Amino acid sequence: MQRQIRYLFILLVTVSTLQAQKPKTPSSSEIYESIQKLNFLGSVLYVAAHPDDENTRLIAYMANKIKARTAYLSLTRGDGGQNLIGPEIRELLGVIRTQELLAARRIDGGEQLFSRANDFGYSKHPDETLTIWNKNDVLSDVVLAIRKFKPDIIINRFDHRTPGRTHGHHTTSAMLSMEAFDLANNNSAYPNQLKQTSIWQPKRLFYNTSWWRYGSREAFEKIDKSNMLSFNIGTYYPLKGLSNNELASLASSQHLCQGFGRLLQRGSQQEYIEFLKGEPLIDNDNIFSGIDTTWNRIKGGKAIGDILYEIENNFNFKDPSIHINKLLEAYKLLQTVEDEHWKTQKTKEIKSIIEMCAGLYLEASAETNWATQNESINLNIEVLNRSMQPIVLKSIKNTNNLNISKNITLKENNKFSFKETIKINNNQPPTTPYWLTEKGSLGMYKAEKENIGLPETPRAFKVDFNLIINRVPITITKNVIHRFSKPDKGELYKPFEVIPEASAKITEKVIIFDNNKQRNITVVVKAGRDNLEGYAEVCHPDDWNIYPQKQKVTIKHKGEEQTLTFTVIPPNNQSEGYISPIVSINDKTYTKELIEIGYEHIPFQTVLLPSESKIVRLDIKKKGENIGYIKGAGDVVPESLRQIGYNVVIIKPEDITSETLSRLDAVVVGIRAYNTVEDLQFKQQQLFDFVANGGNMIVQYNTNHRLKIDTLAPFDLKLSRDRVTDENAEVRFLSPKHPLLSVPNKITQKDFESWTQERGLYFPNEWGNEFTPILSMNDKGESPKEGSLLVAKHGKGYYIYTGLSFFREFPAGVSGAYRLFANMLSIGKEDLKLEAKIND
Repeated sequence: MQRQIRYLFILLVTVSTLQAQKPKTPSSSEIYESIQKLNFLGSVLYVAAHPDDENTRLIAYMANKIKARTAYLSLTRGDGGQNLIGPEIRELLGVIRTQELLAARRIDGGEQLFSRANDFGYSKHPDETLTIWNKNDVLSDVVLAIRKFKPDIIINRFDHRTPGRTHGHHTTSAMLSMEAFDLANNNSAYPNQLKQTSIWQPKRLFYNTSWWRYGSREAFEKIDKSNMLSFNIGTYYPLKGLSNNELASLASSQHLCQGFGRLLQRGSQQEYIEFLKGEPLIDNDNIFSGIDTTWNRIKGGKAIGDILYEIENNFNFKDPSIHINKLLEAYKLLQTVEDEHWKTQKTKEIKSIIEMCAGLYLEASAETNWATQNESINLNIEVLNRSMQPIVLKSIKNTNNLNISKNITLKENNKFSFKETIKINNNQPPTTPYWLTEKGSLGMYKAEKENIGLPETPRAFKVDFNLIINRVPITITKNVIHRFSKPDKGELYKPFEVIPEASAKITEKVIIFDNNKQRNITVVVKAGRDNLEGYAEVCHPDDWNIYPQKQKVTIKHKGEEQTLTFTVIPPNNQSEGYISPIVSINDKTYTKELIEIGYEHIPFQTVLLPSESKIVRLDIKKKGENIGYIKGAGDVVPESLRQIGYNVVIIKPEDITSETLSRLDAVVVGIRAYNTVEDLQFKQQQLFDFVANGGNMIVQYNTNHRLKIDTLAPFDLKLSRDRVTDENAEVRFLSPKHPLLSVPNKITQKDFESWTQERGLYFPNEWGNEFTPILSMNDKGESPKEGSLLVAKHGKGYYIYTGLSFFREFPAGVSGAYRLFANMLSIGKEDLKLEAKIND
């Protein structure tokens, strides 16, 4: 047990430190496993729609038990979901989930691919999905993934035959995979792709089925499984000290922003795949039956295989370096084969194995983690050969301006360190996720054709280490990174980035004016270089005024920020628009914000996005002043309520006492709080007592599974999966004279215009007579849903449950969402009775 725990710790630490391109330092067992994979010439492509859709058990099994090259094609980056670990949503959430997928693949042994599809939110049917996605473009991306990866086997996560039974994105992923299976081998389908790749016909396509497809385990036991393969994916890997299930659990636990951290699983477990199309199975126990996965698969491969199989069969765990000369023989033979696909892939693998066997440590570390155009950056180069094998470092080179001859003999364990300088070109684009460089549509991202499918932007700065190993020239390329240390963290790594010489942001992304009084805003300018001088101004709508028009920017050191204050004067009447900072430096202008995302489980991320903030002159009235907010899965509702003048205090479960609550006019419970905050189950009665004593309690949406409490409300209330995904769906007023729709703000249909992503989700579908439903809405072709906003009098106060997506509407500055929420907070206040009569 101690050995296994120790290995788990080593594995997790290794995964963490490798995230920012730290040179690998693998063990002998890892080298041996790499040789096993080198000797398997077969591949599997797993296809689904989102981060977290992938079956890490099956991916890990294919990559580690079967030894197949395995990849997961996720059509989207999960941009439409929620974030349980921070404030990032939409594009920034997609960046986080991309990196979490890459972290998962580093553990389960797979690779990661994407399409350009944008996760616009929940979709109920593929027809709806494909009205927002561009079907031709997404299908093209799936075909391109197949042609470039060239899988023998494709496995769909979802069933193409059940549209409308699950998320529309899910079914669409399977439908497009089915179609692409045939198109990938058709010369007339997407012929422009053939300039960068070639046609390909996968051998078989499967559906990763399970008992839930048939309703119950009992029903699944009774079905005919002659068309299925099954795998015991609980297999144990002695070389890892882990079972496949444990490996898969570690991989899926990387999806932290979705709350997927979980206990490791062990023991036997069957996984099933159903044959859909392609060459019939010869052997139902072998997914690759009839497919040659040996080196004999390629012309000239037998001689290579004879060398490499001998290495595998007689591997020296004590000294892997004794295999280097034989590996070099195989490497030279590999360069003569005609099959470009396998030549490219296996050359990459065998070079990595030679590097590992020699214990080579090659690193190019920049003195800083970012630089700007025209800047010169010092590199610390470290080269170390930890084997007896004679190796010569002939030269180091990069694509910019570094090409230096070295001719250094790397003797065993004799480290060489030297400094070089690289110059950033004047036209070098800043580092940012490639799919965010140009504004896309609701359903699609844009990308240069050479980047389509890639998980992240290729690093612009690399260093080629040109080596001679036993008279064989080999080039090993490393990304430039930034290695540094902190006293409380030890050695750390960050990617090396290029940033603009100036960036700017307005600190508030939505600025609400509830009257015509002027307000100061803060513009923060960041310098990407030393001695930055220029001026800043704020672009604004015509009916708003901002002064001063310009302010001087003077920043002495790179990385420092200057804070400027501008005064915004709103119009007298309701209005909304966008403001953007503009920084002018010499003859260049900069309008983008530099966003840095730092979480310990993923590499540090730098993102450039257009810097803009929404300004809203809002016609709003409100009652009550002091609001307590109980955080859930993470949102910006507290900040949004402060914008319209409420005094909002964050309340932790341990702080929920009668005395604390007595100071508040209302308590708002954050999204999914009853799914994520276990201690709330012990505080429900105190909250209900607060309502009975005259307070208002507003509970925002929770999912109907994994609830941490038994009693959600003081009266009967049952959550469902009901949702309205069309943000423009008609909203009908069931009780138009109810205070929630009339005081202090008269709510009209206009208040439901410009909503974003959805109306709401996880509405209750059963409730006690004490509740009054306020609104009715539904997606096209569905029955009316009346559970989006429910209110019940409880003692002297009011309990309100809402599945409306205020957490999305507030950050988008939707006026009507603010006005309706103000009514919810104000209900029952004594001084509203007269207003209610007047409005009636």
